[in-house]
Amino acid sequence: MMNRKYILTTFSLLLCFFTSLHAKTWTLDECIQYAMDNNISLQKAGLTRQTNLETLKSSKAALFPSLSFSTSHNVAYNPWRANGTTTVTGSQVESSSSTTSYNGSYSVGANWTVWNGNRNTNTIKQNDIAEQVAEQDSITLARTIEEQIATLYIQILYSKEAVKVSKESLEAAKVNEERGMQMVKVGSMSKAECSQLSATRAQDEYNVVNAESNVLNYKRQLKALLQIMDDDADFDVADTDATDAMALQQIPALQSVYESAKANRPEVKTALLSVKSAELQQKIAKAQRYPTVSLNASAGTTNTSLSQNSWGDQIKNNFNVGAGVTVSVPIFDQRSSRTAINKANIQRQSAMLDVQNEEVTLHSTIERYWIDANNYQNQYKAAKVSTTAAQESYDLLSEQFAVGLKNIVELQDGKTRLLSAKQSELQSKYMTILDIKMLELYKK
Repeated sequence: MMNRKYILTTFSLLLCFFTSLHAKTWTLDECIQYAMDNNISLQKAGLTRQTNLETLKSSKAALFPSLSFSTSHNVAYNPWRANGTTTVTGSQVESSSSTTSYNGSYSVGANWTVWNGNRNTNTIKQNDIAEQVAEQDSITLARTIEEQIATLYIQILYSKEAVKVSKESLEAAKVNEERGMQMVKVGSMSKAECSQLSATRAQDEYNVVNAESNVLNYKRQLKALLQIMDDDADFDVADTDATDAMALQQIPALQSVYESAKANRPEVKTALLSVKSAELQQKIAKAQRYPTVSLNASAGTTNTSLSQNSWGDQIKNNFNVGAGVTVSVPIFDQRSSRTAINKANIQRQSAMLDVQNEEVTLHSTIERYWIDANNYQNQYKAAKVSTTAAQESYDLLSEQFAVGLKNIVELQDGKTRLLSAKQSELQSKYMTILDIKMLELYKK
C-alpha cells in the first residue's frame, strides 16, 4: 500500500513539474535566442556560408602544384605472330614468338600554374568576399527575424491589454443590463430600452471573443516564426508592464540612427562587398588577355612480358624523367575577353547602384519608424487626457442613469466614448513602444 502511495505521489510531482515546464511563458529575449538557435532558415544560411568557405579553401589550394599518379596495364593477343618478331619497349628491343603479351606503365606527373595574370589570387579574394557576403546575409536574416519577433511580441502584449479593456467594458455592460432589468420591474424603464442594454452587452461579449482571437492569431504567428508546434494553450509570452515612461521616453534622433545603421547594418555591408567583388571580377576578366605560364614534370617507367629481363630490371632500365615550361599567349579569343571585361564593368555599375538603393531604403525605413514614433507618442499624450475625461464623464453618467436623470442613449454614448478613448490610448502607447524599439534595433 505504501509503495503504491509513493508511486502515485512521485508521478503527480513529476506531472506537475513537466506541466510547469511545458506551460512556461516566453520573454522577448528568450524568443529571440530560441529563434537564433533553431530557425531553419538561419541554419540553411549557415550551410550556405560553409559552402562558400569550402570554395575559398579550394581556390587557395589551387595556388599549389597538382601531383598525380597513373598506371595502365594491357594484354594483347596476336595469333599469327611471325617467329622472331621484335618489339620496341622503352629503349630496349625485345623479341618473342608468344601470341599473348602484357604491357604495364607507371607514371607520376606534376603541374603548376606559375602565373596567369593574377587570376588565381584575385579569385581567392573574390571567394573570400563571397564568404563574407554569406556571413552578412546570415546576419541580415537574423536581424529580420529579430525585428519580426519584437513586432509580434509587442502586438501580443497590446492584444492582451485590449482583451482586458473589452472585459472591463463587458462588466460595465452587465451592470447596466442588470440595472435596466430592475428598472423595468419598477416601471421606470421600458423593455425596449432594456433590450438595447442587452444588445450592448452582447456586442461587448463579441468584442471580448474577437480580442481573444487576435491574441491567439498573433501567438500563432510568433510560434510559426519560432517554429514551435505546441498547442496554443501551452504557449504564452511573459506579461511585461508597459509603463508610461517606456512610451514617453526620448525618441532617438533620426540622423543619429541612420548614421549608425549605415555603418553597421549588414544589408549595407553586403552591398559594399558586392562592389569589391565586381572590381575583382574586372581584374579577373582583364587577366584573360595575359599569357599563362606553367611548369610541368613527370617520371615514369614501363614493363612488358615480351622481355626476357626481370620485372625489376625492366622498371629500372625503362625509367625516365622529364620537365618542361608551357607558355600560352592569347592572340584571338573570339571577343571572349572583351565581353568578360564589359560584363564586369556593368556588374560593378549595378553593384554601386545597389549601394545607393540600399542607403535610400534604409533611410526611408528609419524615417518611417521615427515619424510614427513621434506621431504615436503625441497621440498617446492626448489620449491619456481624453481617457481620464471620458472615464469621469461615464462615471457621472452611470450615477445619473441609476437615479433616472440620464437616459439610455446618453449612457451608451458615454460608454462608447470611453471605450474608444481607452482603445486609442492603448494602441498609441504600444505603437510608440514598438517604433522606439525598432529604432533601437536599427541603431545597434
